[in-house]
Amino acid sequence: MDKLSILENIQGHEDLQRLTKAQQLQLCQELRQFLIQHVSATGGHLAPNLGVVELSLAVETVFDTRVDRLVFDVGHQSYVHKILTDRRDQFSSLRRFGGIAGFPKPSESITDAFVAGHASNSVSVALGMARARTLQNQDYHVLAIIGDGATTGGLSYEGLNDAGASHEPLIIILNDNAMSISRNVGGVAHHLSRLRTRPGYFGIKRVYRTVTKKLPGGKYLYRLTHNIKNWMKNRLLDTTLFEDMGFTYIGPVDGHDVSKMIYLLEVAKSLRCPVVFHVLTKKGKGYPPAEENPSKFHGLGPFDPETGRTLAPFGLTFSDTFGDTMLNLGRVEPRLCAITAAMPQGTGLSAFSKAYPQRTFDVGIAEGHAVSMAGGLAKAGMIPVVAIYSTFLQRAYDMIIQDVAMLHLHVIFAVDRAGLVGEDGETHHGVFDVGFLRQIPGLTILCPGCRSELKEMLIWAVRKCTGPVAIRYPRGGDGAFLTAGRETLFRVGRDITIVTYGTMINQVISAADQLALRGIEAEVLRLRTIKPLDMEAVTTSVRKTGRLLVVEEAEGVGSVGHELIEKLSQRGVPVIYSGQNIGDRFVTHGAMAELYRHLNLDAEAIVRRAEEVVHREK
Repeated sequence: MDKLSILENIQGHEDLQRLTKAQQLQLCQELRQFLIQHVSATGGHLAPNLGVVELSLAVETVFDTRVDRLVFDVGHQSYVHKILTDRRDQFSSLRRFGGIAGFPKPSESITDAFVAGHASNSVSVALGMARARTLQNQDYHVLAIIGDGATTGGLSYEGLNDAGASHEPLIIILNDNAMSISRNVGGVAHHLSRLRTRPGYFGIKRVYRTVTKKLPGGKYLYRLTHNIKNWMKNRLLDTTLFEDMGFTYIGPVDGHDVSKMIYLLEVAKSLRCPVVFHVLTKKGKGYPPAEENPSKFHGLGPFDPETGRTLAPFGLTFSDTFGDTMLNLGRVEPRLCAITAAMPQGTGLSAFSKAYPQRTFDVGIAEGHAVSMAGGLAKAGMIPVVAIYSTFLQRAYDMIIQDVAMLHLHVIFAVDRAGLVGEDGETHHGVFDVGFLRQIPGLTILCPGCRSELKEMLIWAVRKCTGPVAIRYPRGGDGAFLTAGRETLFRVGRDITIVTYGTMINQVISAADQLALRGIEAEVLRLRTIKPLDMEAVTTSVRKTGRLLVVEEAEGVGSVGHELIEKLSQRGVPVIYSGQNIGDRFVTHGAMAELYRHLNLDAEAIVRRAEEVVHREK
């Protein structure tokens, strides 16, 4: 790669303001080279960031994000913002343990206004900041960058409805690339498609207003003609959804034309009212492999920058097994249907959707709607399977209770990415579902320890179960120990009972082997379900050993261990107990092995805790 001649001298807003148009174009080329070079080494979200290079440069040139508040939606497109706000030299640590995060993080930089890992909340957050600014008589600008994919989420419209009527000066930048992760679907996508063909007229409008204000009585002339124009437009032409909500609409604008965006952002900045700034971008812009396959390059591991090929491709994953099993079940069960929230590929449903398009429903980034719709499908006789990542299922909690569990409907929740997910960090770890799902009456929760067991459990959930059931499984594939089997008792011992579930069995078995070398026989119980619990197996084991260690890749509050110790107490079973879990905290980003060590969930830490319990006096 050629030595960077402009980027290496950019420290922030003031440096960007001094650039000529030619230098801006060169800087965009250098930013793309920088992104490809570094993300190919660390992994991360490449295509979204390649698509917003010019947009990010324009925003950072017009606004000073040390003072002005820039709120990202989702935030996977914030890399260029980070590079331009004095984190360029830290970029080799992106998504690595102890390094900079892959999403905006206020603790990392004053220019990161808000955390952003989930979709559709940016307008609401930005409006809150704008109102705080007004209430405190402060002077700064507030912007939100929201992708067209995020506008499939209902929360975005709650925010837009309020913001448009608020009269608060704020700018909503709609980054329209016709994609979220996969292709966008639904009425909003069609509406934006129509807007893309609307001719630009805002520059003429601004010149007309400037000229009329200089004329005697020009203010009143402008107001009169403006009202006449609006009257005629409302009767003869379709207005945009955003104008109907109370926004001034600017666009659509070429999101790869830096000069035009800088000019129009200055216009938006001067209006002092709610503005929607609609830009058209191409996901993966400037890197042919990402342009040709933006879904693959949305988020990926390390790859060869010359070819785009993944350097260390995964073997078969839990998601793959889920997808294959769904495809096979679809052939024999005509009532089976699949629901995804903008992630048919990520959840493994691509093959099912191609084979059974009429029974596949991609609802966009709208998890609450997905679950409520599943309730309707189940009540009317279908068997819906809702495939959603654990971290995103949090947004549908009320619907799981009200629209599924309360009616004891046969809905299957495929809870993908349960547990730690590695480099995506706090916003994406699936460590809360154990606590919030186990509170729901009548919901069965299954925890496969390997892919073959996931297949077995999914078949049972579809064919045999009659009520709501959740199957939670991790990102990636199997660990070292394949654990298919129906028995809770996995390994016989006499000194301590170690209970776990899911793929944490791999760490526990490794720990049991090490304990055996130290003369401690651990009895290992592996729970196939965490609701209901196999209390007979646990009680029998604890009566023998007198000691219990529960190891969980989940938050401590609401953990399985808490319920086990409570029920053992109710049964009058004395026990020396310890729980080994994530505790009461948010978990940072990093490789899985590093996170296990950091959280004391690796085999060595389990050995230390087990020895402590064994040597504790009764």
